Order: sequence, then C-alpha cells, then structure tokens
Amino acid sequence: MPFTPFHLGPALGIGLPLRRRIHVPTFLVASVIVDAEPIAVILLGIDYPLHGYLHTFLGAVVVGLALGYAMYSLEGALGPAWRRLLLVHDEGLGPGAFAAAGVLGTALHVLLDSPLYSDIRPLLPLTTNPLYNPRLVGPVYGVCVATGAAGLAYYLYLLLGPLPDDGPRSPVASA
Repeated sequence: MPFTPFHLGPALGIGLPLRRRIHVPTFLVASVIVDAEPIAVILLGIDYPLHGYLHTFLGAVVVGLALGYAMYSLEGALGPAWRRLLLVHDEGLGPGAFAAAGVLGTALHVLLDSPLYSDIRPLLPLTTNPLYNPRLVGPVYGVCVATGAAGLAYYLYLLLGPLPDDGPRSPVASA
C-alpha cells in the first residue's frame, strides 16, 4: 500500500470531477477499505498474508460491490450531509453509481499497490504479481500526491467558486 491515506489522493482527484456519475463518498471509502486487511493482520497478529484476498482484483470487486450496496442503503441518512459537503451532485444517483464507485475504488487500490509489493497476487488465481516493479515506488507516490493536490484544489473551487444566483454554495456559509 502506498501508506493508506495516500490512496485518498487519487480517489479525490478522480472522484470529484466524476461526481455526477459515481458516488464520491463510496469511492473515497473504497479506496482505503482494502487496507482493513493488513491493518487487521498487524493489529490482531493473525496468521494471514499481509496482502491477501482483498488485494486481488477479484476480492476488490466483491468488497467494492458490498460497499456500494452498504453505502446505497445508507444514502437516506447520509445523503443530505454528502450534498452539504458538495461531495455529490444534487441529482440523485442510482445503485449503479454506488456499485461503480465501490468497484473502481477498490480496484484502484489494488492497482496502486501491485507495483510496490511482491506478495500481492492481483490476478489470483495466478500466484505471481506481474505488475510488481519496485522502481515505480516514487512515481506511484507522486501520482497519489499530485492527484490529491488536484482533488483538493477542485474541492476548494466547489466550496468557494463562483456563486450561483440562488445563494452561497459553501456548507460553511449556509450553516
């Protein structure tokens, strides 16, 4: 894993511009949820690979779909907060947008981790990692930082950008 929070950079930088098509909060959670696996291994001291089944594209799809369903189920309770934070567009998104966000977020996590760790088996049942390339450590972190900076800049634009005719867009200004 590039250090787990680094995964939020690409999720923010890719997700926010696509917020009319995918559910950004689901995409953000999906980009880091895969690391529940190594965190559990480390904290609980369990005898399990650090990068196990969740760090495969197959496992990522299953977790992404489950997360998409869970987030869609919580939309009634959390949707107003997401809209106030401008993480989703005012238009309602269907279940496909949640599923896509979950699957794309978890798959992106596996894709970013695969060049960095030889123990990841992204293409299970293959027992090797054809994407492993330790020379990409710097570039992967660079992509995470650059997309994170772009995502933060875009978010600031959403919060502070041109105001529509009907009033302020910032959740701070409307509080």
